[in-house]
Amino acid sequence: MEEFSDGNDDFYITKFESMLKTNSVFFFDLEAFEVITHHYMDIGKISLAKNAIQLGLSQHPSSTLLQLIEVELLIFENKLVEAENIVQKLMELEPNNEEIYIQKANILSKKDKHLEAIKSLEMALSFTDEPEEIYALLGMEFLYLDAYEAARLNFEKCLELDSEDYASLYNVVYCFEMLNQSDKAIDYLKEYINNDPYSEVAWHQLGRQYFALGAYEEALRAFDYTVIIDEYFLGGYLEKAKTLETLQRYQEAIDNYFICLELSDATSFTYLHIGRCYEALGNNKMALKFFDKTVHEDPLLDKGWLALTNLNFIEGNYQKALSCINKALRIDSENSLYWRKYSQITLKLNLFEESTKGFKKCIKLSDNSLDIWLSYADVLTFIGDINDVWLLLIEAQKMYPNSFELKYRMACLQMLFMKEKLAIQLFESALKDDFNYHKELISLFPEVFKLEIIKQSIEKFKKQ
Repeated sequence: MEEFSDGNDDFYITKFESMLKTNSVFFFDLEAFEVITHHYMDIGKISLAKNAIQLGLSQHPSSTLLQLIEVELLIFENKLVEAENIVQKLMELEPNNEEIYIQKANILSKKDKHLEAIKSLEMALSFTDEPEEIYALLGMEFLYLDAYEAARLNFEKCLELDSEDYASLYNVVYCFEMLNQSDKAIDYLKEYINNDPYSEVAWHQLGRQYFALGAYEEALRAFDYTVIIDEYFLGGYLEKAKTLETLQRYQEAIDNYFICLELSDATSFTYLHIGRCYEALGNNKMALKFFDKTVHEDPLLDKGWLALTNLNFIEGNYQKALSCINKALRIDSENSLYWRKYSQITLKLNLFEESTKGFKKCIKLSDNSLDIWLSYADVLTFIGDINDVWLLLIEAQKMYPNSFELKYRMACLQMLFMKEKLAIQLFESALKDDFNYHKELISLFPEVFKLEIIKQSIEKFKKQ
Protein backbone atom coordinates (compact mmCIF):
# COMPACT_ATOMS: atom_id res chain seq x y z
CA MET A 1 0.00 0.00 0.00
CA GLU A 2 1.48 3.32 -1.07
CA GLU A 3 1.02 6.54 0.92
CA PHE A 4 0.44 9.95 -0.55
CA SER A 5 0.03 13.09 1.50
CA ASP A 6 1.09 15.93 -0.75
CA GLY A 7 -0.64 19.25 -0.01
CA ASN A 8 -1.77 19.83 -3.59
CA ASP A 9 -5.51 19.26 -4.18
CA ASP A 10 -5.05 18.29 -7.83
CA PHE A 11 -2.40 15.82 -6.78
CA TYR A 12 -4.84 14.05 -4.46
CA ILE A 13 -7.53 13.83 -7.12
CA THR A 14 -5.14 12.63 -9.84
CA LYS A 15 -3.75 9.90 -7.60
CA PHE A 16 -7.21 8.81 -6.52
CA GLU A 17 -8.38 8.48 -10.13
CA SER A 18 -5.16 6.67 -11.01
CA MET A 19 -5.85 4.24 -8.17
CA LEU A 20 -9.35 3.54 -9.53
CA LYS A 21 -7.99 2.85 -13.03
CA THR A 22 -5.22 0.49 -11.89
CA ASN A 23 -7.11 -1.24 -9.08
CA SER A 24 -4.25 -0.30 -6.76
CA VAL A 25 -4.87 0.81 -3.18
CA PHE A 26 -3.13 3.99 -2.01
CA PHE A 27 -3.17 5.43 1.45
CA PHE A 28 -4.46 8.98 1.84
CA ASP A 29 -4.52 11.14 4.93
CA LEU A 30 -7.75 12.70 6.26
CA GLU A 31 -7.15 16.01 4.50
CA ALA A 32 -6.84 14.22 1.18
CA PHE A 33 -10.12 12.38 1.60
CA GLU A 34 -11.85 15.64 2.53
CA VAL A 35 -10.49 17.33 -0.62
CA ILE A 36 -11.34 14.39 -2.90
CA THR A 37 -14.86 13.88 -1.58
CA HIS A 38 -15.84 17.54 -1.69
CA HIS A 39 -14.37 17.86 -5.19
CA TYR A 40 -16.64 15.14 -6.53
CA MET A 41 -19.64 16.48 -4.61
CA ASP A 42 -19.07 19.95 -6.05
CA ILE A 43 -19.03 18.67 -9.62
CA GLY A 44 -21.97 16.32 -9.06
CA LYS A 45 -20.09 13.01 -9.35
CA ILE A 46 -21.74 11.49 -6.31
CA SER A 47 -20.75 7.87 -7.04
CA LEU A 48 -17.05 8.83 -6.99
CA ALA A 49 -17.58 10.81 -3.80
CA LYS A 50 -19.14 7.74 -2.21
CA ASN A 51 -16.22 5.60 -3.38
CA ALA A 52 -13.82 8.04 -1.78
CA ILE A 53 -15.65 8.17 1.53
CA GLN A 54 -15.94 4.37 1.70
CA LEU A 55 -12.20 4.02 1.13
CA GLY A 56 -11.55 6.79 3.64
CA LEU A 57 -13.60 5.10 6.35
CA SER A 58 -11.89 1.79 5.66
CA GLN A 59 -8.52 3.50 6.24
CA HIS A 60 -9.68 5.82 9.05
CA PRO A 61 -12.70 4.04 10.59
CA SER A 62 -12.88 6.23 13.71
CA SER A 63 -12.60 9.56 11.92
CA THR A 64 -15.35 11.96 12.93
CA LEU A 65 -14.43 14.18 9.98
CA LEU A 66 -15.07 11.44 7.43
CA GLN A 67 -18.27 10.36 9.12
CA LEU A 68 -19.53 13.94 8.94
CA ILE A 69 -18.68 14.04 5.24
CA GLU A 70 -20.62 10.81 4.87
CA VAL A 71 -23.54 12.55 6.58
CA GLU A 72 -23.27 15.37 3.99
CA LEU A 73 -23.50 12.81 1.21
CA LEU A 74 -26.50 11.11 2.79
CA ILE A 75 -28.27 14.46 3.22
CA PHE A 76 -27.52 15.26 -0.42
CA GLU A 77 -29.17 11.97 -1.40
CA ASN A 78 -32.06 12.69 0.97
CA LYS A 79 -31.24 9.63 3.08
CA LEU A 80 -32.09 11.49 6.24
CA VAL A 81 -32.72 8.55 8.56
CA GLU A 82 -29.26 7.08 7.89
CA ALA A 83 -27.69 10.51 8.28
CA GLU A 84 -29.54 11.08 11.55
CA ASN A 85 -28.34 7.75 12.97
CA ILE A 86 -24.70 8.65 12.31
CA VAL A 87 -25.13 12.11 13.80
CA GLN A 88 -26.72 10.69 16.94
CA LYS A 89 -23.81 8.29 17.47
CA LEU A 90 -21.26 11.06 16.90
CA MET A 91 -23.07 13.34 19.33
CA GLU A 92 -22.74 10.71 22.06
CA LEU A 93 -19.02 10.41 21.36
CA GLU A 94 -18.26 14.12 20.93
CA PRO A 95 -21.04 16.18 22.54
CA ASN A 96 -19.03 19.42 22.21
CA ASN A 97 -18.27 19.20 18.49
CA GLU A 98 -20.01 22.09 16.73
CA GLU A 99 -19.79 20.39 13.30
CA ILE A 100 -22.06 17.60 14.54
CA TYR A 101 -24.70 20.13 15.58
CA ILE A 102 -24.38 21.85 12.21
CA GLN A 103 -25.06 18.60 10.37
CA LYS A 104 -27.95 17.86 12.70
CA ALA A 105 -29.35 21.27 11.82
CA ASN A 106 -28.95 20.49 8.12
CA ILE A 107 -30.98 17.31 8.56
CA LEU A 108 -33.70 19.11 10.50
CA SER A 109 -33.79 21.85 7.89
CA LYS A 110 -34.23 19.27 5.14
CA LYS A 111 -37.20 17.95 7.10
CA ASP A 112 -38.65 21.49 7.29
CA LYS A 113 -38.12 21.54 11.05
CA HIS A 114 -36.53 24.98 10.97
CA LEU A 115 -37.16 25.94 14.59
CA GLU A 116 -35.42 22.76 15.75
CA ALA A 117 -32.61 23.44 13.26
CA ILE A 118 -32.18 26.89 14.81
CA LYS A 119 -31.88 25.35 18.30
CA SER A 120 -29.22 22.96 17.03
CA LEU A 121 -27.27 25.82 15.45
CA GLU A 122 -27.50 27.81 18.66
CA MET A 123 -25.94 24.83 20.43
CA ALA A 124 -23.19 24.81 17.81
CA LEU A 125 -22.55 28.49 18.57
CA SER A 126 -21.79 27.69 22.17
CA PHE A 127 -18.96 25.33 21.15
CA THR A 128 -17.28 27.22 18.32
CA ASP A 129 -14.50 29.78 18.10
CA GLU A 130 -15.42 30.65 14.50
CA PRO A 131 -19.12 31.53 14.48
CA GLU A 132 -19.33 33.13 10.99
CA GLU A 133 -20.64 30.02 9.22
CA ILE A 134 -23.16 29.34 11.98
CA TYR A 135 -24.55 32.89 11.90
CA ALA A 136 -24.97 32.52 8.13
CA LEU A 137 -26.80 29.21 8.57
CA LEU A 138 -29.00 30.75 11.26
CA GLY A 139 -29.82 33.58 8.90
CA MET A 140 -30.91 31.10 6.22
CA GLU A 141 -33.10 29.17 8.67
CA PHE A 142 -34.85 32.37 9.69
CA LEU A 143 -35.33 33.19 6.00
CA TYR A 144 -37.09 29.84 5.54
CA LEU A 145 -39.47 30.97 8.29
CA ASP A 146 -39.93 34.42 6.68
CA ALA A 147 -38.53 35.88 9.90
CA TYR A 148 -36.64 38.60 8.05
CA GLU A 149 -35.72 40.74 11.03
CA ALA A 150 -34.08 37.83 12.85
CA ALA A 151 -32.41 36.70 9.62
CA ARG A 152 -31.01 40.19 9.03
CA LEU A 153 -29.51 40.39 12.52
CA ASN A 154 -27.63 37.12 11.96
CA PHE A 155 -26.31 38.16 8.57
CA GLU A 156 -25.18 41.46 10.11
CA LYS A 157 -23.22 39.47 12.69
CA CYS A 158 -21.47 37.70 9.79
CA LEU A 159 -20.45 41.08 8.41
CA GLU A 160 -19.21 42.26 11.80
CA LEU A 161 -16.83 39.29 11.77
CA ASP A 162 -15.95 39.53 8.06
CA SER A 163 -16.75 42.81 6.33
CA GLU A 164 -16.05 41.27 2.91
CA ASP A 165 -18.68 38.55 3.30
CA TYR A 166 -20.65 39.84 0.33
CA ALA A 167 -23.13 36.96 0.39
CA SER A 168 -24.22 38.15 3.83
CA LEU A 169 -24.33 41.75 2.61
CA TYR A 170 -26.70 40.73 -0.19
CA ASN A 171 -28.83 38.88 2.35
CA VAL A 172 -28.97 41.86 4.70
CA VAL A 173 -30.23 44.04 1.84
CA TYR A 174 -32.69 41.33 0.79
CA CYS A 175 -34.14 41.24 4.31
CA PHE A 176 -34.60 45.02 4.31
CA GLU A 177 -36.36 44.72 0.94
CA MET A 178 -38.70 42.00 2.18
CA LEU A 179 -39.54 44.20 5.18
CA ASN A 180 -40.22 47.14 2.80
CA GLN A 181 -37.46 49.07 4.54
CA SER A 182 -35.54 50.50 1.61
CA ASP A 183 -34.70 53.64 3.60
CA LYS A 184 -33.10 51.52 6.34
CA ALA A 185 -31.24 49.53 3.69
CA ILE A 186 -29.82 52.80 2.34
CA ASP A 187 -28.77 53.92 5.82
CA TYR A 188 -27.09 50.56 6.45
CA LEU A 189 -25.25 50.65 3.12
CA LYS A 190 -24.10 54.23 3.68
CA GLU A 191 -22.65 53.23 7.05
CA TYR A 192 -21.00 50.21 5.43
CA ILE A 193 -19.49 52.47 2.74
CA ASN A 194 -18.23 54.89 5.39
CA ASN A 195 -16.18 52.01 6.76
CA ASP A 196 -15.22 50.68 3.33
CA PRO A 197 -15.56 53.43 0.71
CA TYR A 198 -13.96 51.26 -1.98
CA SER A 199 -16.51 48.45 -1.83
CA GLU A 200 -17.95 48.28 -5.33
CA VAL A 201 -20.50 45.71 -4.12
CA ALA A 202 -21.88 48.10 -1.48
CA TRP A 203 -22.08 50.99 -3.97
CA HIS A 204 -23.85 48.64 -6.39
CA GLN A 205 -26.41 47.64 -3.76
CA LEU A 206 -26.89 51.27 -2.75
CA GLY A 207 -27.61 52.18 -6.37
CA ARG A 208 -30.18 49.39 -6.63
CA GLN A 209 -31.99 50.72 -3.55
CA TYR A 210 -32.09 54.25 -4.94
CA PHE A 211 -33.34 52.91 -8.27
CA ALA A 212 -36.15 50.98 -6.55
CA LEU A 213 -37.25 54.20 -4.84
CA GLY A 214 -37.22 56.12 -8.12
CA ALA A 215 -34.24 58.26 -7.06
CA TYR A 216 -32.54 57.74 -10.41
CA GLU A 217 -29.92 60.50 -10.21
CA GLU A 218 -28.70 59.16 -6.84
CA ALA A 219 -28.73 55.64 -8.28
CA LEU A 220 -26.65 56.78 -11.24
CA ARG A 221 -24.13 58.42 -8.94
CA ALA A 222 -23.77 55.17 -6.95
CA PHE A 223 -23.30 53.07 -10.09
CA ASP A 224 -20.70 55.56 -11.32
CA TYR A 225 -18.69 54.92 -8.16
CA THR A 226 -19.10 51.18 -8.70
CA VAL A 227 -17.41 51.20 -12.09
CA ILE A 228 -14.80 53.75 -11.02
CA ILE A 229 -13.72 51.38 -8.24
CA ASP A 230 -13.81 48.35 -10.53
CA GLU A 231 -13.73 49.13 -14.25
CA TYR A 232 -14.52 45.48 -15.02
CA PHE A 233 -17.62 45.22 -12.80
CA LEU A 234 -20.26 44.00 -15.25
CA GLY A 235 -23.18 44.46 -12.84
CA GLY A 236 -22.24 48.10 -12.31
CA TYR A 237 -22.29 48.90 -16.03
CA LEU A 238 -25.54 47.00 -16.51
CA GLU A 239 -27.36 48.84 -13.73
CA LYS A 240 -25.88 52.13 -14.89
CA ALA A 241 -27.17 51.47 -18.40
CA LYS A 242 -30.65 50.63 -17.11
CA THR A 243 -30.69 53.82 -15.05
CA LEU A 244 -29.60 55.96 -18.00
CA GLU A 245 -32.31 54.32 -20.10
CA THR A 246 -34.89 55.16 -17.44
CA LEU A 247 -33.64 58.77 -17.43
CA GLN A 248 -34.14 58.78 -21.24
CA ARG A 249 -30.43 59.34 -21.80
CA TYR A 250 -30.55 56.69 -24.47
CA GLN A 251 -27.22 57.15 -26.24
CA GLU A 252 -25.32 57.01 -22.94
CA ALA A 253 -27.32 53.91 -22.03
CA ILE A 254 -26.34 52.29 -25.33
CA ASP A 255 -22.67 53.09 -24.69
CA ASN A 256 -22.83 51.33 -21.32
CA TYR A 257 -24.72 48.34 -22.70
CA PHE A 258 -21.91 47.99 -25.27
CA ILE A 259 -19.38 47.93 -22.42
CA CYS A 260 -21.40 45.04 -20.96
CA LEU A 261 -21.03 43.21 -24.29
CA GLU A 262 -17.26 43.78 -24.16
CA LEU A 263 -16.97 42.46 -20.60
CA SER A 264 -19.07 39.34 -21.02
CA ASP A 265 -20.71 37.07 -23.54
CA ALA A 266 -23.63 38.61 -25.35
CA THR A 267 -27.03 38.18 -23.72
CA SER A 268 -30.50 38.58 -25.14
CA PHE A 269 -31.29 40.99 -22.28
CA THR A 270 -28.54 43.39 -23.37
CA TYR A 271 -29.47 43.18 -27.04
CA LEU A 272 -33.13 43.81 -26.21
CA HIS A 273 -32.37 46.94 -24.21
CA ILE A 274 -30.00 48.29 -26.84
CA GLY A 275 -32.78 47.81 -29.37
CA ARG A 276 -35.27 49.63 -27.15
CA CYS A 277 -32.87 52.55 -26.76
CA TYR A 278 -32.39 52.83 -30.52
CA GLU A 279 -36.16 52.66 -30.97
CA ALA A 280 -36.59 55.49 -28.46
CA LEU A 281 -34.05 57.53 -30.45
CA GLY A 282 -36.10 56.98 -33.60
CA ASN A 283 -33.44 54.78 -35.21
CA ASN A 284 -35.72 51.92 -36.18
CA LYS A 285 -33.12 50.36 -38.47
CA MET A 286 -30.67 49.81 -35.61
CA ALA A 287 -33.51 48.85 -33.27
CA LEU A 288 -34.60 46.14 -35.70
CA LYS A 289 -31.01 44.90 -35.97
CA PHE A 290 -30.70 44.43 -32.21
CA PHE A 291 -34.17 42.95 -31.78
CA ASP A 292 -33.14 40.39 -34.42
CA LYS A 293 -29.98 39.70 -32.41
CA THR A 294 -32.15 39.29 -29.31
CA VAL A 295 -34.26 36.47 -30.72
CA HIS A 296 -31.26 34.90 -32.43
CA GLU A 297 -29.49 34.76 -29.06
CA ASP A 298 -32.58 33.44 -27.28
CA PRO A 299 -35.40 32.26 -29.58
CA LEU A 300 -37.56 31.52 -26.53
CA LEU A 301 -37.51 35.10 -25.22
CA ASP A 302 -41.07 36.19 -25.92
CA LYS A 303 -40.27 39.82 -25.05
CA GLY A 304 -37.86 39.85 -27.98
CA TRP A 305 -40.57 38.68 -30.36
CA LEU A 306 -42.96 41.27 -28.91
CA ALA A 307 -40.42 44.02 -29.53
CA LEU A 308 -40.10 42.88 -33.15
CA THR A 309 -43.88 42.73 -33.40
CA ASN A 310 -44.33 46.30 -32.19
CA LEU A 311 -41.61 47.71 -34.43
CA ASN A 312 -42.92 45.94 -37.54
CA PHE A 313 -46.43 47.08 -36.68
CA ILE A 314 -45.30 50.71 -36.46
CA GLU A 315 -43.47 50.32 -39.77
CA GLY A 316 -46.62 48.92 -41.37
CA ASN A 317 -45.08 45.48 -41.92
CA TYR A 318 -48.21 43.73 -40.67
CA GLN A 319 -47.49 40.30 -42.13
CA LYS A 320 -44.07 40.24 -40.47
CA ALA A 321 -45.63 41.54 -37.25
CA LEU A 322 -48.15 38.69 -37.35
CA SER A 323 -45.36 36.15 -37.79
CA CYS A 324 -43.52 37.58 -34.78
CA ILE A 325 -46.55 37.73 -32.46
CA ASN A 326 -47.39 34.14 -33.38
CA LYS A 327 -43.92 33.14 -32.18
CA ALA A 328 -44.47 35.03 -28.93
CA LEU A 329 -47.80 33.24 -28.50
CA ARG A 330 -46.18 29.85 -29.05
CA ILE A 331 -43.91 30.67 -26.12
CA ASP A 332 -46.63 32.13 -23.87
CA SER A 333 -50.17 31.47 -25.08
CA GLU A 334 -51.70 32.72 -21.83
CA ASN A 335 -50.51 36.31 -22.16
CA SER A 336 -53.46 38.59 -22.90
CA LEU A 337 -51.17 41.41 -24.05
CA TYR A 338 -49.96 39.18 -26.90
CA TRP A 339 -53.53 38.31 -27.88
CA ARG A 340 -54.41 42.01 -27.91
CA LYS A 341 -51.57 42.68 -30.28
CA TYR A 342 -52.58 39.64 -32.36
CA SER A 343 -56.09 41.10 -32.76
CA GLN A 344 -54.77 44.54 -33.68
CA ILE A 345 -52.53 43.06 -36.38
CA THR A 346 -55.17 40.75 -37.84
CA LEU A 347 -57.57 43.70 -38.02
CA LYS A 348 -55.02 45.57 -40.11
CA LEU A 349 -54.82 42.54 -42.39
CA ASN A 350 -58.65 42.29 -42.60
CA LEU A 351 -58.52 38.86 -40.97
CA PHE A 352 -61.68 39.48 -38.97
CA GLU A 353 -62.33 35.92 -37.81
CA GLU A 354 -58.77 35.74 -36.47
CA SER A 355 -59.22 39.10 -34.79
CA THR A 356 -62.34 37.95 -32.93
CA LYS A 357 -60.42 34.86 -31.85
CA GLY A 358 -57.84 37.11 -30.23
CA PHE A 359 -60.38 39.32 -28.43
CA LYS A 360 -62.26 36.25 -27.22
CA LYS A 361 -59.03 34.82 -25.83
CA CYS A 362 -58.29 38.10 -24.00
CA ILE A 363 -61.66 37.95 -22.24
CA LYS A 364 -61.11 34.29 -21.40
CA LEU A 365 -57.80 35.31 -19.80
CA SER A 366 -59.69 37.87 -17.65
CA ASP A 367 -58.52 40.87 -19.66
CA ASN A 368 -61.84 42.62 -19.15
CA SER A 369 -60.85 46.18 -20.01
CA LEU A 370 -63.58 48.12 -21.76
CA ASP A 371 -61.59 48.64 -24.95
CA ILE A 372 -61.36 44.86 -25.44
CA TRP A 373 -65.12 44.46 -25.22
CA LEU A 374 -65.70 47.42 -27.54
CA SER A 375 -63.20 46.27 -30.15
CA TYR A 376 -64.58 42.72 -30.06
CA ALA A 377 -68.13 44.03 -30.48
CA ASP A 378 -67.13 46.33 -33.35
CA VAL A 379 -65.48 43.52 -35.30
CA LEU A 380 -68.55 41.30 -34.85
CA THR A 381 -70.73 44.21 -35.98
CA PHE A 382 -68.59 44.77 -39.05
CA ILE A 383 -68.82 41.12 -40.13
CA GLY A 384 -72.56 41.08 -39.46
CA ASP A 385 -72.86 38.85 -36.38
CA ILE A 386 -75.48 41.19 -34.88
CA ASN A 387 -77.04 38.68 -32.47
CA ASP A 388 -73.62 37.76 -31.08
CA VAL A 389 -72.82 41.46 -30.69
CA TRP A 390 -75.93 42.01 -28.57
CA LEU A 391 -75.10 39.10 -26.25
CA LEU A 392 -71.54 40.37 -25.94
CA LEU A 393 -72.68 43.90 -25.06
CA ILE A 394 -75.06 42.53 -22.42
CA GLU A 395 -72.09 40.76 -20.77
CA ALA A 396 -69.94 43.87 -21.01
CA GLN A 397 -72.64 46.05 -19.45
CA LYS A 398 -72.60 43.89 -16.32
CA MET A 399 -69.06 45.14 -15.69
CA TYR A 400 -69.51 48.65 -17.11
CA PRO A 401 -73.14 49.59 -16.38
CA ASN A 402 -72.53 53.32 -16.87
CA SER A 403 -70.49 53.14 -20.07
CA PHE A 404 -71.79 55.59 -22.68
CA GLU A 405 -69.75 53.69 -25.29
CA LEU A 406 -71.82 50.58 -24.62
CA LYS A 407 -75.06 52.59 -24.55
CA TYR A 408 -74.40 53.97 -28.02
CA ARG A 409 -73.74 50.53 -29.47
CA MET A 410 -76.76 48.97 -27.77
CA ALA A 411 -78.95 51.82 -28.99
CA CYS A 412 -77.81 51.30 -32.58
CA LEU A 413 -78.42 47.57 -32.33
CA GLN A 414 -81.90 48.15 -30.90
CA MET A 415 -82.60 50.31 -33.94
CA LEU A 416 -81.50 47.44 -36.17
CA PHE A 417 -83.81 45.15 -34.17
CA MET A 418 -86.66 47.61 -34.87
CA LYS A 419 -87.05 48.51 -31.17
CA GLU A 420 -87.21 52.21 -31.79
CA LYS A 421 -88.53 53.44 -28.43
CA LEU A 422 -85.86 51.65 -26.35
CA ALA A 423 -83.21 52.60 -28.90
CA ILE A 424 -83.98 56.32 -28.62
CA GLN A 425 -83.97 56.18 -24.83
CA LEU A 426 -80.52 54.60 -24.82
CA PHE A 427 -79.24 56.85 -27.58
CA GLU A 428 -80.32 60.07 -25.88
CA SER A 429 -78.92 58.86 -22.54
CA ALA A 430 -75.59 58.28 -24.29
CA LEU A 431 -75.75 61.68 -26.01
CA LYS A 432 -76.28 63.27 -22.63
CA ASP A 433 -73.25 61.48 -21.21
CA ASP A 434 -70.88 62.29 -24.09
CA PHE A 435 -72.32 64.04 -27.13
CA ASN A 436 -69.26 63.99 -29.41
CA TYR A 437 -68.63 60.24 -29.13
CA HIS A 438 -71.52 59.42 -31.48
CA LYS A 439 -69.38 60.63 -34.41
CA GLU A 440 -67.04 57.67 -33.93
CA LEU A 441 -69.84 55.18 -34.65
CA ILE A 442 -71.21 56.68 -37.87
CA SER A 443 -69.02 54.48 -40.08
CA LEU A 444 -69.91 51.37 -38.06
CA PHE A 445 -73.70 51.95 -38.18
CA PRO A 446 -74.20 54.13 -41.30
CA GLU A 447 -77.81 53.01 -41.85
CA VAL A 448 -78.76 53.94 -38.28
CA PHE A 449 -77.31 57.44 -38.51
CA LYS A 450 -79.25 58.05 -41.73
CA LEU A 451 -82.56 57.65 -39.86
CA GLU A 452 -84.47 60.86 -39.32
CA ILE A 453 -85.34 60.06 -35.71
CA ILE A 454 -81.66 59.66 -34.88
CA LYS A 455 -80.80 62.92 -36.63
CA GLN A 456 -83.49 64.66 -34.60
CA SER A 457 -82.06 63.37 -31.32
CA ILE A 458 -78.62 64.55 -32.30
CA GLU A 459 -79.93 68.00 -33.20
CA LYS A 460 -81.86 68.20 -29.94
CA PHE A 461 -78.81 67.55 -27.83
CA LYS A 462 -76.58 69.61 -30.07
CA LYS A 463 -78.52 72.67 -29.03
CA GLN A 464 -78.16 71.90 -25.34
